[in-house]
Amino acid sequence: MVVLIGIPSVLSPELLYTLALMGHGDELVLADANFPASSICACGPKEIRADGLGIPELLKAILKLLPLDTYVPFSAAVMDLVDSDKQKGLPVPVWDTYKDLLDKAGSQSPVEKVERFAFYERAKKAYAVVATGETALYGNLILKKGVIPAELLQ
Repeated sequence: MVVLIGIPSVLSPELLYTLALMGHGDELVLADANFPASSICACGPKEIRADGLGIPELLKAILKLLPLDTYVPFSAAVMDLVDSDKQKGLPVPVWDTYKDLLDKAGSQSPVEKVERFAFYERAKKAYAVVATGETALYGNLILKKGVIPAELLQ
């Protein structure tokens, strides 16, 4: 637990350090409990454990510190439903939660839906993957870091 003024306590020192090291355009994957985080991270991205934490809780905390990219059509992405789940009309209420939190943080772009295996490939190129305890189906989320204006860096 981080014990600093203004830093949400759910952000571990390792995650804070990772957010600070990321540059404009780097991506952070918030992975649900079913995501193959360790396998994906064997290919390159840093793995950060946040077991027991849900993605909405982490997302809310991260968005207090991490600007989203405003120079791309999509600053956030979710893993899209596979065809059989689309045919069943499987609801994914956590996506509405994510969109609400992103909007409250000032995001103006829609959330991109990425096909399952394309999502895995994109995750392999991410800066880091945060393995969470999120149990919602299709709870995976990618965030693209934006820039921080000079006046906010003082």
